Amino acid sequence: MEYRLLGKTGIQISAIGFGTWGIGGWWGPKDDRLAIESLEKAVEAGINFFDTALVYGDGHSENLLGKVLKKRRGQVIIATKIPPKNYQWPAQSQTPIKEAFPKKWMIECTEKSLRNLGMDYVDLQQLHVWTDAWLDNGEWQEGCEELKKRGWVRSFGISINDHAPETALKIAASGKIDSVQVIYNLFDQSPEEELFPLCEKQNVGVIARVPFDEGSLTGSLTLQTKFHPDDWRKNYFTPERLREIVGRVDSLKKTLVRYQEDLPEAALRFCIAHPAVTTVIPGMRRPEHVAANSKIPEKKLPDQLLQELKSYSWIRDFYHGTACRGVTP
Repeated sequence: MEYRLLGKTGIQISAIGFGTWGIGGWWGPKDDRLAIESLEKAVEAGINFFDTALVYGDGHSENLLGKVLKKRRGQVIIATKIPPKNYQWPAQSQTPIKEAFPKKWMIECTEKSLRNLGMDYVDLQQLHVWTDAWLDNGEWQEGCEELKKRGWVRSFGISINDHAPETALKIAASGKIDSVQVIYNLFDQSPEEELFPLCEKQNVGVIARVPFDEGSLTGSLTLQTKFHPDDWRKNYFTPERLREIVGRVDSLKKTLVRYQEDLPEAALRFCIAHPAVTTVIPGMRRPEHVAANSKIPEKKLPDQLLQELKSYSWIRDFYHGTACRGVTP
């Protein structure tokens, strides 16, 4: 496993992290036994970064992490997130900070997360949505300072609105945070334009989420794919969208075949190839997913292929209108 510094925190985290929205719920039937096996396998494979959130399964994801990782606390890096008090995703620039992240709410949510995890502190606390309109408001900063003062939080970051890296350019340039979490994958390469250069300049860690585009970049979806009633993606991949997705993925596969590259592996290697990216956090609900993904840093994508993959950039927002817009790992 390869380890990288998370910005200016001094914290070393694995280039492949573990996104835990999937084991918390909303992705079809939950299987806690497999989830626990996957978490155990991840630690064995050298994965030390685990990203969760208070809203993932209403604390269920945090509870599972606590069961497995509490006894290994010195080996692992835990990141979680504070939901906005108004539970509005994405953040709106006109929303007052007191409706989203008042100091008292930040403290209450962090305390609840620590109880769920069974831990005394988290290595990284994040605001689960963000708008740069809040940058100069002292409320969230006071909350951050209080959490650090209490010893509950080692570092602080934000999770950026879906497909909207431009909404966090000011805070990335401000030096007020340690990390940003952003959607970055073969289709959505937009963070490369402005956000990543700012993060490199200011030494802000980057956590790349949704590397598989909610499953399309695993290559497993077909025109006949049917989603479980409990899987939120049934509203994300409508028949019309699925038709376009499958066509684009088929074209991508043809490019990868020429380089003898597998699509899921290339999707992860693409993310960690960018120098601004600290870690990528795929969801891994089965031990075999962990076994495959943990080996990703051992091989790099050829430079020529990386250049060809730039042509697959595709800006769109399928979250609009779904029941859980914005709550992404």
